[in-house]
Amino acid sequence: MRKPLFLAVMSALLLLASCKTQYDTILYGNDTDAKYQLAFQLFEAKRYAKAAEVFEALSMATRGTPQDDTVQFYWGLSNYRYGDYVTAESNLNQFVNTFPLSPFNEEAKFLRLDCLYHSTYRYELDPMPTYRALSEMKIFQAENPTSQYRQDVERMMDDLNNRLELKAYKGAYLYYHMEDYQAAHYALKNVLKENADNRYREEILYYTAMSAYKYALNSVPDKQRERYLVFVDDYFNLVSEYPESKYAKELDGLYKKVQKILKKDNENG
Repeated sequence: MRKPLFLAVMSALLLLASCKTQYDTILYGNDTDAKYQLAFQLFEAKRYAKAAEVFEALSMATRGTPQDDTVQFYWGLSNYRYGDYVTAESNLNQFVNTFPLSPFNEEAKFLRLDCLYHSTYRYELDPMPTYRALSEMKIFQAENPTSQYRQDVERMMDDLNNRLELKAYKGAYLYYHMEDYQAAHYALKNVLKENADNRYREEILYYTAMSAYKYALNSVPDKQRERYLVFVDDYFNLVSEYPESKYAKELDGLYKKVQKILKKDNENG
């Protein structure tokens, strides 16, 4: 039983060594046609890392020939399909600048944007790659208004904008979580000052009102009246804009309590 198993293993190793030798022979050889054929065979077989190696080796040999843009494009596409978005983005960026009239140009532009999109981080982390990707996407939309990829780019932009809006909201909310209600109130209002259309606007208005209420509640008596009045303004901002808000019931209850406090204060004053 052991001998057949040993022979099978040795046969597999010899076959692997033979394949490797054939691959290396073509990769490091001077037969451009053989490399070209091998590169596309590997690409079609979805062996993208190997395909990228061969297309890279081909890129010097085919420079200035009719095959030049095809080789350069598939070099970037192989890295893209392999999931090496950093290298692919570099390949594709060079391609679109070198071959503006290539039939692959528009697809290359889109794939480069997708590489930038995949290189961004979660909302909690560094937003700079997100800003860069959005900037490049806006340029693409302006330069390619009828592109077949327009909706895909809009989808990516929406997701990236969502991350930035969520980051702004959560950054301001952190002060509320830390019970620094004065800082929370300022930060939350500033989020909407910078972007009134933030998709978390309802939540931001809610925590703005709650920050005002809790700041007033914890203030010295002499300061409470003016600070409760700030809460009243914030309360009306939310319920007038979102009359069916899921926060309306809670804030209605706080508003009634504050009205009683202010009425009693007027009577004592």
